[in-house]
Amino acid sequence: MKKEEKGQLIDLLAKELQDNSIFYLTDISGLNAEQTSILRRMCFSKGVKLSVVKNTLLKKAMVKVEKDFDELYDVLKGNTALMLTDTGNVPAKLIQEYTKKYKTDRPVLKGAYVEEMCYTGADNLEFLANIKSKNELIGDIIGLLQSPAKNVISALQTGGNTIAGIVKTLSERPE
Repeated sequence: MKKEEKGQLIDLLAKELQDNSIFYLTDISGLNAEQTSILRRMCFSKGVKLSVVKNTLLKKAMVKVEKDFDELYDVLKGNTALMLTDTGNVPAKLIQEYTKKYKTDRPVLKGAYVEEMCYTGADNLEFLANIKSKNELIGDIIGLLQSPAKNVISALQTGGNTIAGIVKTLSERPE
């Protein structure tokens, strides 16, 4: 690869890292062509962009971006695949689903950058899978905000029916 091509690739990687606040670094070595194809299709269906990258080029792109990736530099060894997404827990769940369904130990989580936090090592996979996405958190907050209002409305409706029942009973009662 020529120096000019490497520069273009570094610029492209830097732009993707700058534009995405969530990415995972995984090791997919040991997967054959069929297994890799299945993994790529799963990634595509879940909105995850998977690409195999050279560690040196990725590190140069990380240095170029104005984010703190220092903890991830140590995991840039061996085979590295970059998973880009908009939702923090999707790649972790995808890795868990793939390894469980196909009874394999690959892909292995090497590191992740999720909303300005770095996570390194496969032992963080369970934690990352359980992180709530931004939309899930918004849904939880809306549910919490709606709950008291629903209780008040329910109480008023129940009370209204009770009062209406009493008035009806009293009006039908002979004097």
